[in-house]
Amino acid sequence: FFFSEPGRHSRNTPTGYIMAALIRCPTLKAVPGTVPGTQNKLRARSHASAVSSASSSARRSSNVTCSLPNKPRDTRTQAASNKHTVNVVAAAPVLSEKILWKGEKKIQTQVSHVTDDTTTIRSLDWDRDRFDIEFGLQEGTTYNSFIIRGEKVALIDASHEKFRQLYMAALTGEIDPSTIDYIVVTHTEPDHSGLVGAVLDLAPDATVIGSKVCLQFLENLVHKPFNKMIVKNEDKLDLGNGHELTFIMAPNLHWPDTIFTHDAKTNTLFTCDAFGMHYCSEEVFDPPMHKIAEHYSFYYECLMKANARSVLTAMRKCEGLTIETIATGHGPILREHVPVLMERYKDWSDAALAKAPASCAIFYTEGYGYSKQLAQALERGVTKTGVEVELLDLSNLDTQEMVEAVGSHGGIIVLSPPSKTIMADRVATLVASVGSKKQVLVAESYGGSDEPVDTLNSAFRDQNAIVPIQPLKVKEAPTEAVLQLYEESGTDLGQALTTKEKIVKLKDAMPPEMAKALGKLSGGLYVVSACKGTAKSAMIASWVSQASFEPLGFTVAVAKDRAIEAFMQTGDTFVLNCLPEEGYQPIMKHFLTRFPPGADRFQGVEWGPNENGDPVLDQAVAHVSCKVVSRMEAIDHWVVYSEVVSGTIHKDERTATHLRKVATYY
Repeated sequence: FFFSEPGRHSRNTPTGYIMAALIRCPTLKAVPGTVPGTQNKLRARSHASAVSSASSSARRSSNVTCSLPNKPRDTRTQAASNKHTVNVVAAAPVLSEKILWKGEKKIQTQVSHVTDDTTTIRSLDWDRDRFDIEFGLQEGTTYNSFIIRGEKVALIDASHEKFRQLYMAALTGEIDPSTIDYIVVTHTEPDHSGLVGAVLDLAPDATVIGSKVCLQFLENLVHKPFNKMIVKNEDKLDLGNGHELTFIMAPNLHWPDTIFTHDAKTNTLFTCDAFGMHYCSEEVFDPPMHKIAEHYSFYYECLMKANARSVLTAMRKCEGLTIETIATGHGPILREHVPVLMERYKDWSDAALAKAPASCAIFYTEGYGYSKQLAQALERGVTKTGVEVELLDLSNLDTQEMVEAVGSHGGIIVLSPPSKTIMADRVATLVASVGSKKQVLVAESYGGSDEPVDTLNSAFRDQNAIVPIQPLKVKEAPTEAVLQLYEESGTDLGQALTTKEKIVKLKDAMPPEMAKALGKLSGGLYVVSACKGTAKSAMIASWVSQASFEPLGFTVAVAKDRAIEAFMQTGDTFVLNCLPEEGYQPIMKHFLTRFPPGADRFQGVEWGPNENGDPVLDQAVAHVSCKVVSRMEAIDHWVVYSEVVSGTIHKDERTATHLRKVATYY
């Protein structure tokens, strides 16, 4: 693999333009110390430690610098005639120099052989620490793109816009982009499709392949004509040399436009988000399970669990395929543990559906205002309560599908569509099909011409639907506080759908004598408080225990449907406020109040921020500032282990003690 050095190419070649742009780009800086000599070069480093066992005979080097020949190799001819040469060169993954994105976040590309005639360009986002408001990342993430060289060349997915210079340099160093025949877009989320337009600039004759929904979305992202091919389930495309691609429709994993692609020659399944993980390392293939198990399960919990039914449907569609490698869109490519990791997805999804006490459909309009983003916030909130969720795009539903969805779900959430459109007409049909026992929530999309939510809410009431929450309204582009409002509203609706069943389960959870014995365990009384941007949250906690001396650490158990759970992801900070033994009742009563979604829990409470901006209560006898290190799932709670960053005594008093009679409540 080769990277261009400035001066080796004419500015009139695509590579010359890209390298010149990289050197000029004000938001990118070379990371000091990563490569000796000039900062403005891209240099390639091979890492023998990451070479796959299948290529162990290939020549390895601990520090190799390569240059791009005067013309990128023509993959149409070399894919076949020089196949062995390509594979030997590709045996060792090649890394670009690490670059600072906006002066602070390290990014890098890695090019590596995957299997026969198949190469990956992995965009390594070392320091990305969050996806959305609730999704904290410990180990950064990657965005994986793939090249398949048959008689024709296919590119599967691209990368994030922030990698424009690095990714395009890697792509043009690997192939002549004008030789790309097909660009397969597995879905249109920007971290995978953000550079499709840039690739099309260099490959204007390429045909873009995707689902019908995908290509509709992509037209709004690319803003120029392009050749397109809509594929349906089990459609095939022959690239030649045995590379026959089969397309599998996999909607809602985790976008409605998602497809899988299977290569019959290499038995590789390209899955984009599914089976991935946010885990950034130089290891191209899956490392030992103890390194990735937590990341794999956390990713499923946050992105896939809400669509457990769709996971199982997609896996059933793949049952007739031989799968030796799973080329994911995030994290390492799966090769060593494919059967185990696929079985975990099946087991987790089966369990999620078996446990689900109810289900909820969320209707939104893709590409309109903030409808999708707000729908996802609502989805997160509903999912916390164990309720199964189905996201449905009003712009791609026919009347029969919509009526069937309304009939099969106990909860209905509608994000207001644009007025005087076919989507508004579909919502009118939706309202007419809602029965008297449905729990309904209506919310604005903040798209500029929303159908009035008060009118929609009244229409649902006229159908005798249950409307437990007032319509959600947005006055500005969504902030952390707005997303918190929507997530908490989703949780409230989920709780409304499951309250009766949970009461029955609690009563039957354990024999009375056992409940009394376990109730003898005592604890302190604390207020856990946290802040993210414009959003704040707090809760009363008593299940708190010191867990380590070095470093100082403790655990706190947080119910999955607690609002503050979204503020206690790995890497987040919070404060543990110790309540006084004398006079704790008023503050405890305040924080035990059932707050409406988005309410300010600190109104009327005296507090000040700590060094991280997290609230410290004036009435606390002491407070401890903490950082979340890890989380363990415990059925209906998360056990959150945190390290102590700092602590302060405010009053020389004892912490309040909490005693219970039985263990079936806090």
